[in-house]
Amino acid sequence: MTDVIGAPADVLHTLFQSDQGGHEQVVLCQDRATGLKAVIAIHSTALGPALGGTRFYPYATEAEAVADALNLARGMSYKNAMAGLDHGGGKAVIIGDPERDKTEELLLAYGRMVASLGGRYVTACDVGTYVADMDVVARECRWTTGRSPENGGAGDSSVLTAYGVYQGMRASAQHLWGDPSLRGRKVGIAGVGKVGHHLVKHLRDEGAEVVVTDVRADAVQRILEQYPAGVTAVADTEALIRVEGLDIYAPCALGGALNDDSVPVLTARVVCGAANNQLAHPGVEKDLADRGILYAPDYVVNAGGVIQVADELHGFDFDRCKAKAAKIFDTTLAIFARAKEDGIPPAAAADRIAEQRMAEARAGHAAQ
Repeated sequence: MTDVIGAPADVLHTLFQSDQGGHEQVVLCQDRATGLKAVIAIHSTALGPALGGTRFYPYATEAEAVADALNLARGMSYKNAMAGLDHGGGKAVIIGDPERDKTEELLLAYGRMVASLGGRYVTACDVGTYVADMDVVARECRWTTGRSPENGGAGDSSVLTAYGVYQGMRASAQHLWGDPSLRGRKVGIAGVGKVGHHLVKHLRDEGAEVVVTDVRADAVQRILEQYPAGVTAVADTEALIRVEGLDIYAPCALGGALNDDSVPVLTARVVCGAANNQLAHPGVEKDLADRGILYAPDYVVNAGGVIQVADELHGFDFDRCKAKAAKIFDTTLAIFARAKEDGIPPAAAADRIAEQRMAEARAGHAAQ
């Protein structure tokens, strides 16, 4: 997936570049009364209404905000396609500091902006927005997911996100070692927050040995107290990726975890985690493959959350969602098989499969 970086001219160039998957629509939103400045990017509606969260972030420039919205929207098209959802990709960004600028009136104004698209874009939580915020947005816009159970939503999606990553790990083990069991495997988790701590439970329940780290000492301490046996901690990610005998490395915090510094010293045979945008730049996936490290594409294995918010639109049913998230196991195996068949890294194989599904949907529309 090609990122958008640089000046406004580059942003517009990528917006209309069909060979890069082009974006269907970008809406610039402003409400002077509340101070709202937002960008809603719709990459594709080939598979259905665009679905993706709303990021609230203090961007340095408007061009940076537009570029981020375009990147994120395109990524959601691929994630939703690989998750088997009848949704295209979209994303919105609100420019500002959520701690200082977020108000009820601003969120209501934003809800009206999303509603004006008539269902082409369905929003949810992202960095800087939370379940309570979606409850406010939903008062003005019925195309809102990620709401609280009290307001007809599904609430926190981290449970199913962790479950999907766990299924990705099982698929990786099946592909590499011929057995999906993680019993006795040593798994390193960087980041044991909302998703990471649920992932620890899945692994310990199966008998895996877990090594954790987190920038928050209290998060690590909570895990160690909850699991007095079978879980150890190291000082930081730098130490974690060098742990001797590590089978699986799970980045579950910030993006860019796989880079020119970390890949050469990584001891794990598999990378499978919940963090978004784990590959720091194009080419890292080849570096992993050259070292014999199996990479489970992040946007495939962390799709449990988007599966949940999509299901919320139809009346949330946890068991139905969990069954869909369990299919991440089969999807991940299919990606590894395609990668082997085509002689390409798994990340490239996942992109090809997603692009094929979107192309088939567009062809179907054209034939109607």
